Amino acid sequence: MAIIYHVALANAWENALQNGAYEHPSLKEEGFIHCSQDHQVAGVLERYFKGQTNLVKLVIDTDLLTSSYVFDWSPTTQDTFPHVYGPINLSAVTQVIPL
Repeated sequence: MAIIYHVALANAWENALQNGAYEHPSLKEEGFIHCSQDHQVAGVLERYFKGQTNLVKLVIDTDLLTSSYVFDWSPTTQDTFPHVYGPINLSAVTQVIPL
């Protein structure tokens, strides 16, 4: 069981609970939802969410995902990051941690 993480706005997660799946705007814009490994979360928060509040960290069990995920190379950070190529089904989210 591989675990990956996605930082989301709390209200976006609340919308997902109503809609039955989580979708980030990047899914339509780039074709995938950006995720990270545990050791990458702090950097993601620093680069993209600095000063923001009302955030949650979704803990995602990749064995339960109905969409595919792939580790893609990021030339910006010189690291590989997991990307989910479709909506994240609610049953794959095993924990929601307020940040």
